[in-house]
Amino acid sequence: MTKRILITASTWLHIKCFHLPYIDEFQKKGYQVDVACGGVYLEGITAHKKTQLSLEKSMFSLRNWKTVGVLKREIKIGRYDMIICHTSLAAFFTRLAVCLIKDRPPVVYVVHGYLFGEKTNLLRKALLVGAEKLMAPVTTLLLPMNRWDEEFAKKHRLAKKIKMIPGMGVDFSSIKNTGAEAGRILREKLQISQDDFILLYAAEFSKRKNQIFLLKECKKLPENVKLLLPGEGTLRRECIARAKEMGIEDRVVFPKWVSDIEIWYAAADAVITSSRSEGLPFHIMEAMGSGLPVIAAEIKGHIDLICDGENGLLYPPGDGAACRKAIFRLMQDKRLREQLGDNARKTAMRYELDRVLPKVMRYYDQVLEKSE
Repeated sequence: MTKRILITASTWLHIKCFHLPYIDEFQKKGYQVDVACGGVYLEGITAHKKTQLSLEKSMFSLRNWKTVGVLKREIKIGRYDMIICHTSLAAFFTRLAVCLIKDRPPVVYVVHGYLFGEKTNLLRKALLVGAEKLMAPVTTLLLPMNRWDEEFAKKHRLAKKIKMIPGMGVDFSSIKNTGAEAGRILREKLQISQDDFILLYAAEFSKRKNQIFLLKECKKLPENVKLLLPGEGTLRRECIARAKEMGIEDRVVFPKWVSDIEIWYAAADAVITSSRSEGLPFHIMEAMGSGLPVIAAEIKGHIDLICDGENGLLYPPGDGAACRKAIFRLMQDKRLREQLGDNARKTAMRYELDRVLPKVMRYYDQVLEKSE
């Protein structure tokens, strides 16, 4: 009998960016793969059945609770051998739907980063941790991506079984095939001088990604420092407005989501991130694979990838002076940039898709074997 798998996530973009190789691998085995997501629908996802979910970034949104009914119906109809859920929002409501079903399929929750950490507001942390504890009994396997999340999950017994994975894997092929000339051409297109120092941060515009922090620090940096912020999200317009208010709109580029990110890496001198919380950030691994030095806030996820002074630079989260000091170090020391970039490239190869995919698939296969 054909095995049936349901994959859920908060957005179709998440599936397209990270999970197509896994869908392909399941289909090669002859399995049926269905996908249920929120957000804007995207073409190119080769699932057997695709279900649009009405998910909003609020635990108490009425639409999210209605989505539980949709998922419950789809799970009962689909009679799945395994459910794999990604992203905190979709994972909670998917598992809540499973709770309401008598014959429950095994559930794998891939944790792309708990939305809480050591410095999270106590009330918010209590709510999020409480939600995870509530769903623990129906979580067959939990796959965190960094040490902090793994240790927290084990301490609080947030699943029947917990195994850490090195992310979902990164395909570095396009990055390896992109030369410096492509970056030079992009600089010309953006009307950025070859002598300017470019910092790149590709991420969703949100409070968690904290682009406002970088805008404030950019204001205090020399005018030859340019900031590239590819991405979309609810706070993008606010960030554009803030850049204008600060008088730095000519030094910040907001190109929305880009499909040729490898060219943007080629144009940059360094990658910087101001995120308040991470799992194992894909864009940081990509940047490291391109040989760029990374300046990152010293938080979970970042510290799993970066050793300060060896393959990147870390600064205390929210510390603008320390962040600017790290930027100046790279600006003034080309040899340091090259050294950090070379070491970053070597580190990134541990997270190459061809190495990671078989490891993750083995965990999926183990769950399927036990469900027979």
